Amino acid sequence: MPLDAFQNTFAGNPLNRASDRRGDAVWLAEQLASADSLGLALWNGRPFVEAGKEGGLQIAYLPAKLVGELAGGAERLLFMGLWNDTAVFAVDLDGAADPSVGVLEGMGRFEDLRAVALKLPAGDAAIVATAKSMFEWRRRHKHCAACGEPSQAVDGGWKRACPSCEAEHFPRTDPVVIMLPYHGDRCMLGRQEAWPKGMFSALAGFLEPGESIEEACARELHEEAGLRTRKVRYHSTQPWPYPSSLMIGLIAEVEDDEGAPDQTELSEVRWFTRDQARDLLAGKTEGVAAPGALAIAHQLLKAWVEET
Repeated sequence: MPLDAFQNTFAGNPLNRASDRRGDAVWLAEQLASADSLGLALWNGRPFVEAGKEGGLQIAYLPAKLVGELAGGAERLLFMGLWNDTAVFAVDLDGAADPSVGVLEGMGRFEDLRAVALKLPAGDAAIVATAKSMFEWRRRHKHCAACGEPSQAVDGGWKRACPSCEAEHFPRTDPVVIMLPYHGDRCMLGRQEAWPKGMFSALAGFLEPGESIEEACARELHEEAGLRTRKVRYHSTQPWPYPSSLMIGLIAEVEDDEGAPDQTELSEVRWFTRDQARDLLAGKTEGVAAPGALAIAHQLLKAWVEET
């Protein structure tokens, strides 16, 4: 059932995750061997895609059995869930040699996810983002955090278990607050020195332990730009597979339109009226650029511009 909520890129995974089937090793093996089951591949974090409708792209699905053979075991394999009654698996490939000019030649090509996300159907982008996040987590958590011994992928790849101390480890998602501060008819955007020249975006920071979303928003705005927050309202969230964050989009009313960059996180801040922000989104401001539609920062700015 679709949710009545704003959907950012990488949200809206259409698969039934079927988490209740992950622990059934016999069923998973049967599905992996079934001629009806599907698979998808990522190589060094790049999804395997093919030409889609109207000049776009789509996931280049493979037989699940082939994906299982490429995985060579549980460590590189992930049970993604069910498309209706069809099981879907993913394989994590790496190395210097491009499999699309090897074992997968003629079946598709590997592309950078950030570059092609908006060319994929929304559901496809969400599916491959889920796989990318999971594989990034597993790649970074190969050893038990309790005893340091190697851990093993279990439950279809959604859990790591330590055979030494029997500790269980689950996927990690890092919450990040990303907010557009405004005062009256002006909003603030900031930039980091490392960003492309002229790029300005919303402010953001990781949520800390023992901190509410609203408190994190207020803290980050004060630390990075010297702003004091009055009110915080929620807009939407975005799964962000770089490597595995959840961007929590907020619009925050602040006490004044002063503020200054901290010169650590931000090198510059700038205030924009609604008309100026509208032009910025339309690419009409010479020397200054807004984030692209892929990013939740773009959607926050657009939502504020369209308010009446």
